[in-house]
Amino acid sequence: MASSAADPLRHAMKLDALEQQLRPCLPSPLSEHCRLANITGDRLVFVVDSPVWNARLRLASAELVEMARSLGLGVNSVTARTSLQPLFPSTSADTPTWQQSPVAREALKEALAMLEESPSATTTAAKPGSPPGPES
Repeated sequence: MASSAADPLRHAMKLDALEQQLRPCLPSPLSEHCRLANITGDRLVFVVDSPVWNARLRLASAELVEMARSLGLGVNSVTARTSLQPLFPSTSADTPTWQQSPVAREALKEALAMLEESPSATTTAAKPGSPPGPES
């Protein structure tokens, strides 16, 4: 069982190492939007994240085939598949895009404290559309 489970891992590690060798021959913006997915027969199969990068990869296919041959691979063509998901996770998704300044944070704390101290806020909520103030 260990040997059958190791084969896909070895294949993935081999693809990753090969991708690291092929990536320098790709133009800078293209290298950020494509990833080597497989080697099928005499074809390098890449995954790209939009049709635009699919077209650009086709334009760079001659250099990729040359580089792969210089590495000892018997490839003759490059195929690209388009994915709808981003290929590399974005680290900016973890951090908020809007940072609150210390002054704004303090002003919000003061406003919240004023609302909590207000006697009308603790007794009953005002009806929508009615002006704030003492109730009759």
